[in-house]
Amino acid sequence: MLRFAVIACLLVAFVQGLEFSDCGSKTGKFTRVVVEGCDTTKSECILRRNTTVSFSIDINLAEEATAVKTVVHGKVLGIEMPFPLANPNACVNSGLKCPLEKGESYRYTATLPVLKTYPKVAVLVKWELQDQNSDDIICVEIPAKIQ
Repeated sequence: MLRFAVIACLLVAFVQGLEFSDCGSKTGKFTRVVVEGCDTTKSECILRRNTTVSFSIDINLAEEATAVKTVVHGKVLGIEMPFPLANPNACVNSGLKCPLEKGESYRYTATLPVLKTYPKVAVLVKWELQDQNSDDIICVEIPAKIQ
């Protein structure tokens, strides 16, 4: 009986844990996503207003990329809203040095300001790194809640 209870608890914890989803990666693959301060035992990351959140994404590249652009959207109630970034050039101040070589692994880092004016709402953060042809190197969805 105790064994059954332990297995049931582990399954519940596994099902409720945070999952980062691939939303259309084409020329690369993300192998690890880290959101600073995010409790991965929960089903979503809590993004506190009036703070800055740090992200890192480990990437394996299947094609060369001579330029990399960051594109971020927030999905609220199924509607995607673009999130303007101060520096969308992922080859500058992000840990990436372009050109990126085929078959190599990289770590992309970024910060995201969570403004005090943002509404307290559940949001699916869609983070894309696009190559010189605007193809998604990687696309990752991060379930989050703004508080």
